[in-house]
Amino acid sequence: MKRIILSIGLLAIALTTTAQGDYNYILSRIEANSTTLQSLREQMEAQKLGNRTGIFLSDPEVEFAYLWGNTPVNGERTDFKITQSFDFPTVYGHRDRVAKLENSNLELLYKAERLSLLLHAKQICIELVYYNALAGEVAQRLSNAEQIAAAYRAKLEKGEANIIENNKTQMNVISLQNEASGIETERTILLSELKRLNGGQEIVFEQNSYPGGLLPDNFDEWYSSVVSKNPALLYANSQITIGQEKIRLNRAQGLPKFSAGYMSEQLLGERFQGVTVGLSIPLWNNKNRVRQAQAQLTANQSVLADSKVAFYTRLQGLYDKAVKLKQSALKYRVALSSFNNEHLLKRAFDAGEISLLNYLTEIEYYYEALRRALETEKNFELSLAELSAMDL
Repeated sequence: MKRIILSIGLLAIALTTTAQGDYNYILSRIEANSTTLQSLREQMEAQKLGNRTGIFLSDPEVEFAYLWGNTPVNGERTDFKITQSFDFPTVYGHRDRVAKLENSNLELLYKAERLSLLLHAKQICIELVYYNALAGEVAQRLSNAEQIAAAYRAKLEKGEANIIENNKTQMNVISLQNEASGIETERTILLSELKRLNGGQEIVFEQNSYPGGLLPDNFDEWYSSVVSKNPALLYANSQITIGQEKIRLNRAQGLPKFSAGYMSEQLLGERFQGVTVGLSIPLWNNKNRVRQAQAQLTANQSVLADSKVAFYTRLQGLYDKAVKLKQSALKYRVALSSFNNEHLLKRAFDAGEISLLNYLTEIEYYYEALRRALETEKNFELSLAELSAMDL
């Protein structure tokens, strides 16, 4: 239970629904097509039926005996008996309440597993946005590099450039081609995982920018408003209610059990019939059941208290991390917008004002900053996805 709480119980900011490639569209398709969720639902329904099994009256017992004597004088004897045993009446009410609570908890477990699956799918989408954006930047760089390489090949043939400069341009093209290939490999792996989550159906995801989620202004106010929606904590809290009900059930099962029925006996033309009653006093069979239920209740209370602390500190850490990542991402974007020398460098290089080596070095600085900006935005979105998991 504790592992479920820590891994799944993460909270709330709504996603933005825009075009077909947006997260919510993809997640809605996965929820509809997921064979994993379908299997979990079927298992849950089967377990619900199991929880409702064995909570009613025990089966009636029917006995029939045909006995013959060892002499003709003794004649024959026929016995017939039907009895119904039942627990103390309050037992059935407690059993019914326990079954209903356990079935409600199964729904909470299903919701927790559903959130876990959809959070995983959303994290994959966030990774895909990063690689889609990176692929676009690398494609542009590769196009420029191929143009420069072609120009230097022509200059080399005319004797206007040396072999070293030509080799630099060719190596730059090869390096970018390998980088593009690696990005495409990562995209293929991520899309394959989305396909698996989508029940084996293909998913096209070309989004290359993030919707730009917002963090709440005050963490504690936000936390208090959403903690009650966490299915894992609700599950742990409900386990305490179930434990209290099981204590009442075990106490009730320590009360006497009864049986009642009808019996007839026929012998040598004589017939006897009437009712039977019985009483069972549970002196040993129920021993330690109440104590065990009380011990389990205490354990569940400790798990809930510990999980609340761990849950709060986990979310607070994620929130603080997201705040810093958001600030870093904004700084990167402002810097890239204000100090973008890409076109100036290309113009200076084409005019022969800077060397090929200077151009490649300077342009690499820009693309490295751009890559870090994309990576920072990705990490912010991943943190935000965990914080917003309860809204999936």
